[in-house]
Parts: sequence; C-alpha cells; structure tokens
Amino acid sequence: MTELGKTLRAAETAIPGLVIWDLPVHGDNRGWFKENWQREKMIDAGMPDFGPVQNNVSFNESAGTTRGIHAEPWDKYISVATGRIFCAWVDLRDGPTFGTVVTAEIDPSRAAFVPQGVGNGFQTLEPNTAYTYLVNDHYSPDGVYSSLNPADETVAIDWPIPLDQAELSAKDRAQGPLSEVVPIKPRKILVVGCGGQLGRALQAAYEGVSHVEFVDLPEFDLTAADFASVRRWREYSTIINAAAYTAVDAAETAEGRVAAWAANVAGVAALARIAAEHRLTVVHVSTDYVFDGTATRPYREDDPLCPLGVYGQTKAAGDQIIGTLDRHYILRTSWVIGEGRNFVRTMLSLAERGVDPSVVDDQIGRLTFTSELAGAIRHLLEARAPYGTYNVTGSGPVTSWADVARRVFELAGHDPGRVTGVSTAEYFSSATNPVAPRPLSGVLDLTKVESTGYLPVDAGESLEGYVRLETRARSGAG
Repeated sequence: MTELGKTLRAAETAIPGLVIWDLPVHGDNRGWFKENWQREKMIDAGMPDFGPVQNNVSFNESAGTTRGIHAEPWDKYISVATGRIFCAWVDLRDGPTFGTVVTAEIDPSRAAFVPQGVGNGFQTLEPNTAYTYLVNDHYSPDGVYSSLNPADETVAIDWPIPLDQAELSAKDRAQGPLSEVVPIKPRKILVVGCGGQLGRALQAAYEGVSHVEFVDLPEFDLTAADFASVRRWREYSTIINAAAYTAVDAAETAEGRVAAWAANVAGVAALARIAAEHRLTVVHVSTDYVFDGTATRPYREDDPLCPLGVYGQTKAAGDQIIGTLDRHYILRTSWVIGEGRNFVRTMLSLAERGVDPSVVDDQIGRLTFTSELAGAIRHLLEARAPYGTYNVTGSGPVTSWADVARRVFELAGHDPGRVTGVSTAEYFSSATNPVAPRPLSGVLDLTKVESTGYLPVDAGESLEGYVRLETRARSGAG
C-alpha cells in the first residue's frame, strides 16, 4: 500500500549516482495526488538537472511481468503511477563498482534516479501496474544498448516472483551473462588547448584516463563553420577550455585586439552554443585581469567585473557567456606558472647570467601553478561540486612580483639583494610598444573552492619544489 505523507528526500545507494527518492503523496477519500517530477524542488533537494526530453509509460497487465536489465545511453527517472514494482539495478559502467547490484521496491511514494550506464530492470508486484520514466535523450532504433540477462547467476537477483513463473520477452530471456557485457565507458571529456601550459598540466592530471581526449589549436578551431559537426557531441559530457589568447600587451595593438576577441569571445561563444545544445558541462579558465585591482580585500567570485585592458575585457566577456550555461565551472586564477616560458624561469635565467633585474613591487597576488589548476578542475568535476565560478590560486601569504623574484634567486643559491623593487609605472616608463594596464591587486579569496573539499597548496611550497626541479634540470642532474 502506498505510504502517504512522506517528506521529499534522497537516499544514496551502493551504486554511485543511483538515488532512491521518497515522494510526498497526499491522499483523501477521492484517492491520492503527487508531484511526480517537480524540477525546482528536486534540484534544490539534490537531484541532478538532467534535462528530460521524453516521458514514457509502460502498462503491465499481470503481476510478475519482468523487463530488463537494460542500460541505455541516457539518465532515467523512474516511478509508478499505479501498482508496485520490484526494481533491480546493476552497475554496467567501467570501474570498481561494475557488477554491483541494488534492489528496492517502488510504489507511488518512491522513485529512483538511474544514471547512464546502470542497467535497470523491474518486475511488477500487482496487476495493472503503470511504470513511468523520464529520459534525457531520444531512443534510436539504430542504437546499440547494453543488456544483461535478468536470470544471470553472477548477479543473483532475488526476484520476488521466480523468473520461470514470470512474463518475460523472448529478447530479455536471450540476453547474455555479466561476463559477456562490455563495461560501459563514461562519456568523454574533451580538453581544448592541450599544447599550452594548462593543457600540458591537464594531460599529466588525466594520464591513463581513457575517456579524456586532447585537441589543440589551430587544428581544432572553435570559430570554424563546421565546428558543430566535428564531433559526435552526444558522446561527450564535458569540455575543458584550456585555450585562450593571453598576450596581455599585444592585445592592446590593433592586430592583437582582433585576435583576442576572436579567441576569448567568439570562440567561447561557439563553444557555449554546442554546450547548450548538447547539455555539456564547460570548464572555463578566467583571470584576475577581469578586475581593476583596487580592492583592499581579496576578490570574491561575485564581485563586479571591472577590467582595465583589452585582454581583461575579452576574458570578462567570455565569463559572461559561459555563465549563461546551466552546467559550467569558471576557474578564476592569477599569476600562472607552468611548463613553457614563465616568470620563474625568466628569473632563474637572469640569476644564472649575472643580470640584476628590476621587478615590480606594487602588484600583489599569489602564484598559481598549472598543476594546482588541473587538480582543482578534476576535483570539481569528480566531486560534482555546485556549478558556478571558483577562485583557484596557490594558498599562503600574499606577495609582490619582486618578492617572488627574490625568493627564486634565494632558492637557486643567488643573492636575493640583486633584485630591485620598482613601481609598475617606473618599470614601463621607457616602453616603446603598447603596454596593458595591470590590476595592482590580483589576490583572490579561496573560501568557496575550499568549501568543496579542495585545499590549494601553499604557493611558496610549490615555488620551492618548482625551482628545485628546474635547478636540477639546468645543472643536468636529472
């Protein structure tokens, strides 16, 4: 009998992502009523916003009717309108929980969210049971869908009505055992811009992960006319955009301005259109240059944007575009150091060559190593953190660029007193080419990303490790 008056709540199961929901059902002398799917309430309670596109109803005349076990390439939200069912789920996804079984009884006061790749089957426990399910993709008669024999002895599902007494289709009885099921791979992650500093760090962070693909520019052109058709986008879950125009000073030239807007705005807009159409998650990297640097406290994610130069303006525009997507992570960062030309390597080279540099001492922030950014990206995706903008830099004390330069000299065994601190205005006073205005403060508040369980490493510690490796490599020590 249907239980009335439950509170809407979710119960996790042994299969990751498979969640059984208690539903409020209201009854009186006329019968009962429930909100079977209420997007706003359920998302607030933790339901993934999986974007249903099709609602199907299966009417089952006899008790003992058994269907499944099928794992189609979509998410399902299942419930019953009348009657009761015994549900059995088997994880058919590649990974440590492959073959895990969960069973539960579903009546009108319960429902289940079944993620893509989890085999779903049910058996009716009452006559005239109406089984209903929402899915977020359309059925294709040409599709190849994974299935498992409901009687497979390996998973040993304890069906309430023995299958030799149940109603099954000939097709379901003919399905193979678990040993013949090819584990279902996750939807793919596409990293755009794999040749840059962050792209290389992402390759290291996802080394050995078979469902992550890497592409680089200009071969993969976000602004190309055929961009929408260069991939079977339904096979993907996420795009990580590690590509950007980052030549801050060159962006102030006529040619650079065009290139910056093309890469950081037009390309991002094309990516967003694909993501919106196919419900993809987009991870996008932003910068402290979207602020004017006048704040007297660390910048928070919701502070108003106020970029000073062309580069910051294009990045701010890209942020606004990505922010319109339902599924997005914007990682705002500063002072990035990775493989390739960077400030730390420049200081090491100057120290070795006996050059005593002048370095600006009125710009403050924290270094961010690309390994930190890559780790934060993977964490946010795998932890299913709430979508939105997150500040990600190294943690620890705030420093100036001159402080960093002195520390690099010291770590490399050189006299830090060789570094002279100067103002930004003084440093660029003799420049003959256009110079972009810099935010004097690029300090970002890390509270939000830390609340997800990701704790950035102290920037000073990361710098020590980086200089140690660089010094060994330069000395030929391996």
